[in-house]
Amino acid sequence: MIQVDTDWTQDAQYFEYTKAANPIGAGLINKVPLASFPGRLHEEGPSRIIPFDLSSQLGSNGPATSPSLCASFVRIRPDEHVETNPNATSEVYYVIRGRGRSRLGERDLRWEQGDFFALPAGSAAAHHAETDSALYWVHDEPLLRYLGANASTPRFEPTLYPRERSLAALREVEQDPVAARRSRVSVLLANRNFQQTRTITHVLWTMLGVLPERAVQLPHRHESVALDFIIDCEPGCYTLIGRDLDDEGNIRYPRRADWERGSAFVTPPGLWHAHVNESGAPAHLIPIQDAGLHTYLRTLDIRFFHEQ
Repeated sequence: MIQVDTDWTQDAQYFEYTKAANPIGAGLINKVPLASFPGRLHEEGPSRIIPFDLSSQLGSNGPATSPSLCASFVRIRPDEHVETNPNATSEVYYVIRGRGRSRLGERDLRWEQGDFFALPAGSAAAHHAETDSALYWVHDEPLLRYLGANASTPRFEPTLYPRERSLAALREVEQDPVAARRSRVSVLLANRNFQQTRTITHVLWTMLGVLPERAVQLPHRHESVALDFIIDCEPGCYTLIGRDLDDEGNIRYPRRADWERGSAFVTPPGLWHAHVNESGAPAHLIPIQDAGLHTYLRTLDIRFFHEQ
């Protein structure tokens, strides 16, 4: 029998253009909050995943740190393990401390402090710690959840970025005679499968950067959310964040995010931000963003003060 009484119009709505064209300005979509997550979260307690969950502020279903990404600390006590299996196109890990291995099917990916590694879709993993360990972990499951999609096709192979190679690349950048004139002294971790975006995965973007002592880096902005992890710093390092610049390139009425070794914070999209180091020692940071996706969509819109 053919059913003929279904009302196919029951979910349809119509809005006058000016009342619907800017749902963020109208308050229908919540703004990404400026939030911080202290390092003590991964220093104590049992082995576990500690998500930076801002889903209630974002109006998202399930753990999320930004509309498309979820960042977490993963704490693993010696001789214990933690399993991960997100519905994500890609994942990036940074080893905050410790040493261990990640079991991927029949293979082991070994890691130690300072290493990065990226995993593709379908990477069910068991992370085993040989010593007290902590990982900084970012993946794009919130994006897949919003799309109602399953990540079924891996776009790259699991990839390890050993500490010494990453630091050697950063030292090379630091020693460049023009480094002091650059807006950022950093290297981007990339994968040969993504030549268009030059990013670590097709969605995620990962930077290893140094903020030299007594440095003030010029403000810049972009439309991707930055999930920033602080590797090391001395007191006096911070980020200024605000919506507008004055004629001299200073951020008007900035909010200040103070840096703390082993901590993380969120920089919302579209806001100007400048890093400041008033201490007597260099500091190192890792911003991870969904800028791979934004770059491919041509929506990143990254701008620096000297380009204004």
